[in-house]
Amino acid sequence: MTRRIAVFTGNRAEYGLLSPVLQAISKEPALKLQLIVGGAHLDATYGRTRDEILADGFEISAEVSAGLGEDTARAIGEGILAVADVLDDLKPDVVVVYGDRFEAFAAVIAASQSNIPVAHIEGGDKTEGGALDDSVRHAMTKLAHIHFATNPKAALRIAAMGEETWRIHDVGLPGIDRIKAGDFPDADEVASTLGLDLSRPVILFTQHAITTEPHLAAAQLAPSLAAMERAIAEYGAQIVATYPNNDDGGEVILERLKVWADKQPQVVLRQSLGRALYHGTLNVAGRITRGACIGNSSSGLKETPAFACPTVNIGTRQSGRLAAENVLNVDYDEEEISNALTRCIADDEFRLISATCANPYGDGNTGPKIVEVLKTMDISDARLLQKKLTLDP
Repeated sequence: MTRRIAVFTGNRAEYGLLSPVLQAISKEPALKLQLIVGGAHLDATYGRTRDEILADGFEISAEVSAGLGEDTARAIGEGILAVADVLDDLKPDVVVVYGDRFEAFAAVIAASQSNIPVAHIEGGDKTEGGALDDSVRHAMTKLAHIHFATNPKAALRIAAMGEETWRIHDVGLPGIDRIKAGDFPDADEVASTLGLDLSRPVILFTQHAITTEPHLAAAQLAPSLAAMERAIAEYGAQIVATYPNNDDGGEVILERLKVWADKQPQVVLRQSLGRALYHGTLNVAGRITRGACIGNSSSGLKETPAFACPTVNIGTRQSGRLAAENVLNVDYDEEEISNALTRCIADDEFRLISATCANPYGDGNTGPKIVEVLKTMDISDARLLQKKLTLDP
């Protein structure tokens, strides 16, 4: 009998990382993909990225429009109710969720409390920068029944949280699969689409609000913008900037970013690049021009090593997360950010380090590894839903 696998996605970045898993599930005859789309995918302010999902050839089984807006607590509550209704209709055998977003948290709660096995990707990661993501991620781990860790340290942390080791699988980062396959536009297409000059540095910029510090969002953004202005003046840099997440404080960042971009002819501001164009731009920044990735998005740590792209990680949002040697950590300080950008653009030694450093996030074969577990796991085993804590005082 074909096994029904419901996968929830509520955010552009998470979808980009999930897409290799969706592809692998779709190609497996023993599995039927049930794709549930919600959150920012349905919000026109953030690009209505459900259209990208359809363009990629995936059929959407259900849309969850509840939980849009900046009131995270209410969004989670609305999301639980909406996802519960969808699961009651789809009747999946397993629900797959990714990461640490509040939209996915709602899906985990709805599924686990409906006695549907939950498979969680990217549990065990650690961030210490004051965002709520860390707490949400670990809560999702404790509610999930199968864990797909993206690196060995994360797998060990999941076990340290009292999860039984048979539930834990170290599979790598799914996003590396499509990077390894070269599934992104070439440099000329990226340049044509975004209006870039490949003889000058390209800087890819994304900065999100810290969810426990939304009142500081504008102050934390200002040094980044000032430092990039210096890179434009000194190196002729071109900035490709994307919208922030739909978190508390995100609207403030978006408003300031729009005003700034309107005054800077060297800035291209997009709601969302989409997974393929985002990877194509990272490729241009890292391999084609003497560019960089800058901001506080987790993709700056997880995906840039695969593109030999130097990265400036700003502030505390990703503190504690596993990073390769291509990442420079700086505070919300114009001088620090500017100096780090100079190293990324002009320092041959650091660019060589970025081009040759080891990638800690896997070998680009994650989708098939996850599908093998989903296909062969015994969902009739009572132990799957009856979790045991392995820790004893």
